[in-house]
Amino acid sequence: MITEHGIQRRSPIGIVIVFLILVIFAIWTIFPIIWAIITSFKEPGESFKATFIPFKQFKPTLYAWQDAFVTTRDRTLRSLRNSIVIATISSAIALILGAFAGYSLARYEFKKWKNKDISLFILSQRMFPPVAVLIPYFLIMQKLHLLDNITAIIIVHTTMNLPLAVWLMLDFFQDLPKELEEAALIDGCGHLKAFLYIALPIAAPGLVAVYVLSFIFSWNEFIFVIVFGYMKAMTLPVMIAGSLSVRGLDFWKVASLSIVAVIPPVVLALVLSRYLVRGLTMGAIKE
Repeated sequence: MITEHGIQRRSPIGIVIVFLILVIFAIWTIFPIIWAIITSFKEPGESFKATFIPFKQFKPTLYAWQDAFVTTRDRTLRSLRNSIVIATISSAIALILGAFAGYSLARYEFKKWKNKDISLFILSQRMFPPVAVLIPYFLIMQKLHLLDNITAIIIVHTTMNLPLAVWLMLDFFQDLPKELEEAALIDGCGHLKAFLYIALPIAAPGLVAVYVLSFIFSWNEFIFVIVFGYMKAMTLPVMIAGSLSVRGLDFWKVASLSIVAVIPPVVLALVLSRYLVRGLTMGAIKE
């Protein structure tokens, strides 16, 4: 609909349709979280029933939470600690290496091996499925005596996150004006100082975006952890998968552990949301 002043307005029907689509999408997205919260307060027998109203359809209980933090307290806390340590360290290492590599590819021209070829080679390391390198990595970690050690998982997660970090940082640094660093070099600043004190602070939103995305991947990763860590290096996703027993899937246990597993990434994203949004939208508008 176009008004007499030439301003285009959406029709009421279009607004209603968009609103309904957003409501359906919101319900579809939030429902699993609501289901997990409700199920975590049910008894094992009640978790198989489609009941959602506490005190009316079922009697709330802390059985699932007692099982997670009392009965199997040591296992739960160890898995939570391992997940935090692995995701934090591997993401930090991938971010540091990715920042240096991305800056080098954005600012320097390599002769024998062209920048484009280097970038494509790095990207190709992320294209193949993780299961393709599972056995080689297992043999390497076995020779290094790193099985069931969080060090092995940190190394693998860093390797898998590095291509994403390099490519995102490459794009972020390419959007930064070179004139700022050139001015710093003219004033006597070295290349390393120009990188650390000029380029990195400006690209801070991009750094946050890379770190959060790497953290989420490492936090949710399953296949490498279940192969390399079976007791001491177990993480929350593996522990949640262990809720499948001969009796079937313990939904009440899955629900309580899933809520615990969701909290750290959500808190990290909320704390860094200001920089995360800016980082994910950097380079979206070209002049």
